[in-house]
Amino acid sequence: MPAQAYTGKECVCQLRRGVCDQSCVEGMLETRFYIACLRLTGRRCVVVGGGEIGLEKVEGLLACDADVTLVAPEAHPELAQLALEGSLLWQQREYRSDDLDGALIVIAATSDTDVNIAVFEDAEERAMLVNVVDVPPLCNFILPAIVRTGPLAIAISTAGASPALAKRMKREISELFGEPYAALAVLLNEARGWAKANLPTYRDRKEFFEEIVNGEPDPVALLRQGRVEAVRELIAEAMRPHAPA
Repeated sequence: MPAQAYTGKECVCQLRRGVCDQSCVEGMLETRFYIACLRLTGRRCVVVGGGEIGLEKVEGLLACDADVTLVAPEAHPELAQLALEGSLLWQQREYRSDDLDGALIVIAATSDTDVNIAVFEDAEERAMLVNVVDVPPLCNFILPAIVRTGPLAIAISTAGASPALAKRMKREISELFGEPYAALAVLLNEARGWAKANLPTYRDRKEFFEEIVNGEPDPVALLRQGRVEAVRELIAEAMRPHAPA
């Protein structure tokens, strides 16, 4: 939800203004976010709140092989099923500060302002990543809209200004950069080991892959035609000048 939607309503952030006066988000659109892709495999991540939004956040973390702990007195049936099958650990109770011990990320998806503020403050004390859903001032990182196709992931952020715009961009980007690009990423990854073994410098490897990606015939156009073997031949042709004598 855009921060402006809270104007004149009950304050839901740590400033406790009573009625929201937007002072907590002044300059938010000018904030420069450092974009990073996190490797979450085996890392402990906590979701506080067991509703539909909590389910969405849990599914996103599980998709990245995170070790997920859910904290909620009650949970959506799908979350309960995930706990039953062992895909996550469900702490079936109210949130406690020590729930964050050893965690990399916490996402709060509750409608309880006091709980959200407590999660944010506890996380800040630990210098860990925290996102309180739909409350920008209670976040030190944001969750952009993600387009995923195979190994490709494209993040879209409007800094909270317009989720509707981000949704449209996600749809259009998904149509533009679809399966052919993901397939090309897989084929290029297959050549990485060879490149490291045979091309001595970063510049050499960079030029090798750029020659393939930007060359003629266009590998993406070939993949759109289903010509995977033709792209493999393009890669093999680029390798030949560098083959040992």
